[in-house]
Amino acid sequence: MSALLQASGLTAFYGDAQALFGIDFELHAGETVAIIGANGAGKSTFLKALTGLVKTRSDQIRFDGATIGGLPPGEVVKRGIALVPEGRRLFPSLSVEENLLMGAFAQRPGPWSLQRLFKLFPILEHKRGLPGTSLSGGQQQMVAIGRALMSNPRVLLCDELSLGLAPIVIKEIYDALPAICADGMAAVIVEQDVTVAQRMSRRIYCFQEGRVALQGTSDSLTREQISQAYFGISA
Repeated sequence: MSALLQASGLTAFYGDAQALFGIDFELHAGETVAIIGANGAGKSTFLKALTGLVKTRSDQIRFDGATIGGLPPGEVVKRGIALVPEGRRLFPSLSVEENLLMGAFAQRPGPWSLQRLFKLFPILEHKRGLPGTSLSGGQQQMVAIGRALMSNPRVLLCDELSLGLAPIVIKEIYDALPAICADGMAAVIVEQDVTVAQRMSRRIYCFQEGRVALQGTSDSLTREQISQAYFGISA
């Protein structure tokens, strides 16, 4: 079965500094894959490269059979890839509802609407008129997820959903992921919590210093293997 999203020998640079070194990665339709690794391992850069926020060569990224490397971010969204960025990045001057509607600018057809989002995260309906940045951290994360879903993507990229949130809020957000992917959407979750990453994904890639140090199915990788790949030392 061919991959829906594939990176081949992916490299990325910030000026003269190289951040990614020949990343090979694939994601199949309906699959959830986790990317783990320490701070500075290249996880966020990889997602930015997939979405056009960091420039790459055209042939290094393929989506649904077409090369998309180097396309502008807006075009990537129109193709069907949406990013939930690290830190949420809500528009402070817009209400919750307006932030959500910003995700629909690509006008892609699909199942996600305000009504469906409000069923997924009922608290957002109650706070739809408030400034997005006035909400709690967990509620802002729900808005960021909802904004991405409003583009009706085929692939949802989630960068550090749990960052800075209380454990009970993290559980609530991740408990929503199966419902989010119920229509066959594929997802990539960047996550520093290995336990969460293994529980929520089918396969795991571990990044270290801009390279893939380990990959495998989530239920087959041992903590010793992950620890060695994560830190470069034995557990």
